Amino acid sequence: MRIAEADILILPGYKGSPEDHWQTRWERRLSTARRVPQAEWTKPVRDDWMTAVADAVNTSARPVVLVAHSLGVAAAVQAIPRFERPVSGAFFVAPPEVENDAIRPRHLRTFGPYPRDPLPFPSVVVASRNDIFSSFEAAEDIAGAWGSLFIDAGEAGHMNAESGHGPWPEGLLTFGKFMSGLTVPA
Repeated sequence: MRIAEADILILPGYKGSPEDHWQTRWERRLSTARRVPQAEWTKPVRDDWMTAVADAVNTSARPVVLVAHSLGVAAAVQAIPRFERPVSGAFFVAPPEVENDAIRPRHLRTFGPYPRDPLPFPSVVVASRNDIFSSFEAAEDIAGAWGSLFIDAGEAGHMNAESGHGPWPEGLLTFGKFMSGLTVPA
């Protein structure tokens, strides 16, 4: 599948994705990408976030590919039962550990637990070995449950602008390879 054949939905996490975040850069660079807005970026409400994601999927004109970071991953996965049209694929980066009481901010837990059924579309999970919002083992475990291709990003922090992932060209190359393996629905 080519970029022009898909609606690429950018799903930022807690506090959104600022100008120097890789998601914002990809949104500007990819012609069919658009951000799914949330009413409240700093006080996320699970049902509101799920509704926004489902509405964006259900009103898309082309096949949908999700590009989610952090809490955006949780919102996307929790919204799947509300999807009225198929999703062609999902590129998930730094999923937070939504069931660990030690991880802050506490509202991450309101997005859990994750469903453990295989996802109904191809997916990739990219995770870091030193993400402050998730253990590497938890990310690897949930990727396995979902049937996702799991990519070890090494010691990459939370894979956001603060951890040096502004442009993130390796991520864009990986996403491009993922997109090329997707098929356009008949």
